[in-house]
This record gives sequence, structure tokens and C-alpha cells, in this order.
Amino acid sequence: MVTIQSKWRYFFMFLGIQLVVMALLSREGYQKRVTYFIRIFRKPDSTSASGRNHSAGGLSGGDVYANLSHLPRAHRHGDDMPYCPKTSPLTGGPIHVGFPSGLSLAEVERKNPLVVRGGRYRPPDCEARHRTAIIIPHRHREHHLKFLLYYLHPFLQRQQLSYGVYIIHQAGNYTFNRAKLMNVGFREAMREEDWDCLFFHDVDLIPEDDRNMYVCDSNPKHAAVAMDKFGYKLPYKMYFGGVSALTPLHYLKMNGFPNNYWGWGGEDDDIGLRVTLAGMYITRPSLQVGRYKMIKHKLDKGNDVNPKRFNMLTKTRHTWKLDGMNTAEYEIMSRHHLPLYTNITVHIGTEEGLHPHAPAAPPNNPAAPSNNAAAPPNPASSSQQCSSFQQPCSSSQLCSSSQQPCSSSQQPCSSSPQPCSQSSGQTQVTPRSSCFMVTLFQQHHPLTDPPQSVLLIHQSRCC
Repeated sequence: MVTIQSKWRYFFMFLGIQLVVMALLSREGYQKRVTYFIRIFRKPDSTSASGRNHSAGGLSGGDVYANLSHLPRAHRHGDDMPYCPKTSPLTGGPIHVGFPSGLSLAEVERKNPLVVRGGRYRPPDCEARHRTAIIIPHRHREHHLKFLLYYLHPFLQRQQLSYGVYIIHQAGNYTFNRAKLMNVGFREAMREEDWDCLFFHDVDLIPEDDRNMYVCDSNPKHAAVAMDKFGYKLPYKMYFGGVSALTPLHYLKMNGFPNNYWGWGGEDDDIGLRVTLAGMYITRPSLQVGRYKMIKHKLDKGNDVNPKRFNMLTKTRHTWKLDGMNTAEYEIMSRHHLPLYTNITVHIGTEEGLHPHAPAAPPNNPAAPSNNAAAPPNPASSSQQCSSFQQPCSSSQLCSSSQQPCSSSQQPCSSSPQPCSQSSGQTQVTPRSSCFMVTLFQQHHPLTDPPQSVLLIHQSRCC
């Protein structure tokens, strides 16, 4: 009898230790390890053979490519194509995310036959209700990029979106500036197409639930609500990092993103403050739906922690109208429409400005800007420059050149914008283009004139 009691005592001790270990692991956010322990005591589920698990916790899921095999390989044509359903029948909830070794971009391309050059896709059997651009700031993260593309393309196809993927690659080895690259991505994507919604997406975050719709809301949306890095919880109320979504009108209301956050940290909080200061609020999906897995990595070289970030955040209330879309200076060095994405390599300068340390243009890129190209205007350098809060031109005219000052008393402006300088599919940003965008922003400020502010983006696509 004593022997049996001893066995039961040891059994309960062992069970208690297991419960303590599970609680500690859960507290640290390692839910999948907890799931492993739980499965030991579970009988096999008959539904597991289907490759899909709709457990309440959403800790595991099915193959992201599972529902796409039946799609037609050719697009329908004609005016009789129906609109896609408001709720896509292809979505299935939780998605299993892993990082298999040996994955290549060629394999990703093979698994996505309906994605056309430039990373564009539209549903083959219905007319998409939404057009979404994915903007990914990038430098030296090719290993992460292939995993993101492997999951993101089928993820978006399951939502029956018309979409395009843009990789905004910072040239050179100077300090990384994520927010400024997102400003570049917005402007360059809108020049190619009138996107309804733009998602600004970190390259190391993989969505884990396709019910997290990549469409915009009536207010700016923060999609990456629950990351495994933070134990699948929102770290703090105003957090706006990882993956966020804006309509063109949202972007204009908040004057885009800050250009002066060089290095890691601070820009997400600045952007969140801009949303509030512009009279909007942040929307989010539920914690069960807005789940993301982060590809673990160390800080990149050239992306050290920004020591000025906290001091800069205290000034956002006074600087957000003066630094953003209206002051973004950059030069496009190359634009390549690759099978899975559009790669835009851009020179954004340093903290000292755009041109003090400008890298040399690649020898095989005849359309890249030369060293003696005119520099984009500096809105803060002169009271006669085109500034978003001065009175540069009349409402029906546009500045023709940054070298021709815009005066509030005179109207030295041309009646129509000049055509862009384009060669071999590449676009060189000229000084006039910055003036053109800024002037329209001043004349049709979205806080007072929303309908015309949408037209401003459409008009600026050619500059």
C-alpha cells in the first residue's frame, strides 16, 4: 500500500512540475512550446489530416497555399466579370508559419504563377474590390525577404485583392532611415497606380491569420497588434509599428512620415502621434486575428539605436507639419520590375542632407542621376522656396521649377506640369517634383478640402 501511495505522490509531483514549466513558458510568450506539451496528453484529432486547425488560441494553422490550387491559370476578360465577394471564400483563419531551409526566390516564384512582373496580382475569376500596395523598407535583408514573399503573396491572394509589392531599398551604407523610405514608397507607388490603400510592412514580420484583411479602414490601421516578440500582446496603447495601413487621404492629413529619424527607434511613435495630431485615431484587428511571427535577428549594421529619439518625440507636436511628405528629398537610382516585386533603389542622403556624401551611380545604370544633377529644393533654406504652409501659386497653377521662386504676391508658375524624365523604365526625381507635390498639398489641405486632396495624389503621379 505504501508503494502505491509513493507512486501517486511522485506522479502528482511530476504533474505539478509540468504545470509550473508550462506557466513559465506561457508567461514568456512561448505559446507554441506550451502547445507541444499539451499535445502529449491529447488524442489525435480526426480533422488534423486536412492540414487546418481552427483552435480557439489560433496557435497553429494550415498551409497558406492550400486554397489556391483550384484558381484558373488564366484571367477572364470582358465587362461581365463579377465583383469578388465581400468576404473571400478562400480565407481560412490561422496559418502555419515556419522557416524551411533551402527556400529560394525561384521556389516562391514557382508557387505563385499568377503573380506578374513587378509583384502585381489581381484575382483571375472576379473583379477585386480593393487595390492595396505593400511598401517594404529594405536593406541587406534578402534572407528575410524571401520568407516574407513566400507567405505574403498567397496570403493576399486568399483575400482576393488586387495588389502590388514594392521593395524600397536604401542605397549605400549610411545610417538606415525607415520612415523616409516609407515616404519614398508612398510617392513612387502612387505614381504607378491609384492605390486605395497602402500597407507599410516590416520585412521580418509574417502574418499568421488571413482574416487580418489587408484593406484600409476609415482611420489609420495598425495591423501588427499581436507579435510573438511581445507575447502576442500590444506592448502599449499608442504603438504603431511593424505593419500599418493608410489611405492616401490619411497620409496627406498627417503629412506622411518623419524624415529625421536616422537609426533604430522612435519613428513608429512619431507616426502614432501624427495620427492623433491630425484628428484621427488608430484602429486595430483583434489580438486573435492580428498575429505576426517575427524572424529573429540582431540589429543591422548601420541601424544602431537612435540616441536622440526620445528628445525628438517631445517635439513632434511642433514639427509634424514641417517635416514629412513636404520635405522628403531623394534620388531614384534604379527601378526594376522583378517577378515577385518592384525593387526601387533610392539615395536618401544622411543627416547632413541629400548630396554631401552622394554615392556614385552604378556603371550599368544610364538613367541614374549624375553627380552634377541639381539638388532638390530645401523648403527651410529660403522664404521663397515652395513650402507646404506658404502661398506659392494660385489654385490652378503649379510650380514649374524649384529655381523659379514662388511668391505670394506674384504668380511665376506655369499652367501645366512638365513631363517626367524617364528612361528604360526608370524615373529620376527632379527638383520640380518635390515643389509640385508640396504646392498641391498647400492648396488642397485634406483637413479642409478632402475631395480635392484625393485628386492631388492622382495628379502628382506624373511628377
